[in-house]
Amino acid sequence: MKKALPIGVDNFKKLMDEGYFYVDKTMFIKELLDFKGEVNLFTRPRRFGKTLTLSMLRYFFENTGNTQQNDENKELFKGMNIMQEGDAYTSQMGLYPVMNLTLKSAKQENFEIAYYMLQDQIASEFERHQDIVEQGKALLAPREYEQYYNIANLKADAKEFRGSLQLFSKCMYKITGQKTVILIDEYDVPLENAYFRGFYEEMVDFIRALFESALKTNDYLQFCVITGCLRISKESIFTGLNHLRIISVLDKKYSEHFGFTEPEVRQMMEYYEVANRFPTMKEWYDGYMFGETEVYNPWSVIYFLSDLYTDIQAYPRPYWINTSSNDIIKDLIARADRETKAQIESLLQGGTLDVQVHEEVTYGDMHSNGESLWNFLFFTGYLTKTGEYFKESSIFLQARIPNVEVETIYRNTILNWFRQSIRKQDFRDLYQAMEEGDASKMRDILNEQLFPTISFYDSAENFYHGFLTGILSQSQDYIVTSNRESGNGRSDIMLRSPSLRGRSFVLELKVSAHIDDLEADAERALQQIYDRKYWMELCTEGYRKIDCYGISFFRKDCEVCFGKGLPD
Repeated sequence: MKKALPIGVDNFKKLMDEGYFYVDKTMFIKELLDFKGEVNLFTRPRRFGKTLTLSMLRYFFENTGNTQQNDENKELFKGMNIMQEGDAYTSQMGLYPVMNLTLKSAKQENFEIAYYMLQDQIASEFERHQDIVEQGKALLAPREYEQYYNIANLKADAKEFRGSLQLFSKCMYKITGQKTVILIDEYDVPLENAYFRGFYEEMVDFIRALFESALKTNDYLQFCVITGCLRISKESIFTGLNHLRIISVLDKKYSEHFGFTEPEVRQMMEYYEVANRFPTMKEWYDGYMFGETEVYNPWSVIYFLSDLYTDIQAYPRPYWINTSSNDIIKDLIARADRETKAQIESLLQGGTLDVQVHEEVTYGDMHSNGESLWNFLFFTGYLTKTGEYFKESSIFLQARIPNVEVETIYRNTILNWFRQSIRKQDFRDLYQAMEEGDASKMRDILNEQLFPTISFYDSAENFYHGFLTGILSQSQDYIVTSNRESGNGRSDIMLRSPSLRGRSFVLELKVSAHIDDLEADAERALQQIYDRKYWMELCTEGYRKIDCYGISFFRKDCEVCFGKGLPD
């Protein structure tokens, strides 16, 4: 039996105890200790192993106050790479109190619930260490013990919760003689959610106060590791933290510890005996560049491996699309001006975009200018770099869409946006022109609709088919079917009145290779309807009023050719 793949498992102890497959990332510990950063912010896209990494740190460094539990935690690392690095590192095992917070639960519909969930997270960590506090109660001042008890039991006031991490560190130091390791996962999730929900300022105030007490004036801090997608500093969340070290996807340090490297992916595929599907794996889930390290999306790799192990012929899917909100892309498409749409089209064709780096981007900055928007997409994983250069005292990136999976997110979002925009429009003029055989008016209306769209040149036929079907489906007077078997082949689109005495239409589409081919291709499409008898199904059903249209497309232009009546 092969080891199970850790789908959705982000607890290091569970992963090791239950025998899941684990890609050894324990050398992150060595690098962390070597660089001796007191407060470290790691920014990586969602689902790139940040939570599991912090869980690993907890089980490595934490002194639980229970000798047996400490020994069990050390066993989790048996055979791991870090254990080969000597006493300078292994002597740190089980040494420190650890405060391990995740802020994911604060993704709620209003501030009151989000704030409560943050309080509950903090209280749970206080409760987890309650035995240590009870055993060392005599070493604490009565007021310190009372505050600790109140926080652990959700009886503390807002001021006490804001200073809770500093209080925890102080109490632990008095009892154990060791400073505290603080781990904070997904610190920016509450901020992103609050931005889109409308209570951003309230959330910023609380996160700022919490961090200041824990990180700015905390003499009992050993070190802190914070993870998130973005560095957010304009709101002064990290005010005065001169010892803060930010490690983003641009840094060479720690570059191989989040996400899977290509050798790691190959090793996994060989273990599960699916190595022959590596080209598909690479095309869909590779493409990220952290520092100078090529990285695969670990979430998607694990899911695709699971599907392949069940069925070696399994198709790849955009697994990452469902792991977090794609409001960023939706907002991008909805607000895009002509220049932005042209840039998106270029990216979808495999092109690159030169972007000046601004690491301190905020949610409020997303639409202040184009540079902020592209930076936002880069640091959240929707773009990756192919190169960088230094110009006019600034770093510039050459950015592209990382892989097929992320490209699919753009395409699906654009199509959904287009369908929604179509539903809001009135196309009675188009239906009337079609009924009157006015090909010129139909052409003008369709051209007008094509102009603001974002094109898909490498899948154009499907795009134009969906474009036209979506518009025609808005009619209340006709039933629209597409790609139905008819005559000697498939007609692209048919419209029929519910009544056999009513009108019916057959439409055939062509995609031209050049603007000058539009007229000839529209005529060729019309002739194909007649040659292959696409109208036969309608005749068989009993329709007598059947008109035919050949329509050709080239980028944002189209031509319409009308054919009235049927051959004898």
